[in-house]
Amino acid sequence: MGQVQPVHPVTPILGVLFATESVLEDAMLWVEHVLGDIGLVSQTWDFNDTDYYVSEMGDGLKRRFYSFDRLADPALLPEWKLATNRIERECAQRTGEHRPVNLDPGYVDGSKLVLASTKNLAHRIYLSQGICAEVTMSFRRGQWVKRDYTFADFSSGRYDEFFCRVRDAHVARLSGRATA
Repeated sequence: MGQVQPVHPVTPILGVLFATESVLEDAMLWVEHVLGDIGLVSQTWDFNDTDYYVSEMGDGLKRRFYSFDRLADPALLPEWKLATNRIERECAQRTGEHRPVNLDPGYVDGSKLVLASTKNLAHRIYLSQGICAEVTMSFRRGQWVKRDYTFADFSSGRYDEFFCRVRDAHVARLSGRATA
């Protein structure tokens, strides 16, 4: 029989879609109350691999990622998703826009990048409170490995360098080394 092992903490991340920088800045103030201090921030990319969000968010969307300085229990992922959904609703109420920002929490550990979702599809595992999780990419042999269901923008490889930095900082934090 297998022995139950303690879970290793993870590094929270957040994927963001937005059109207006000021709305994003406002949302991130609230996100920090949930996920902690921001650690790393990716560059900003045009989000044009799909038009999935155009009907509710409009054109000209941008994509950015954040990682956070604290290590956390991965079991908190449903709470993070519920909290970021509330922040999205509050931003919509303040701006009068349908969905001015999309906040997708997840985490990175030494072997994978996990994202939360409210959509229970075949490749996702139900966690609790209506929230599912998927392993979006795995880390093997020094690189991020995509799955057949990995989102097109993740599959492109453009985010790999940022997620390598997040993973490196995570591994260093776990081993007690300072990170850059």
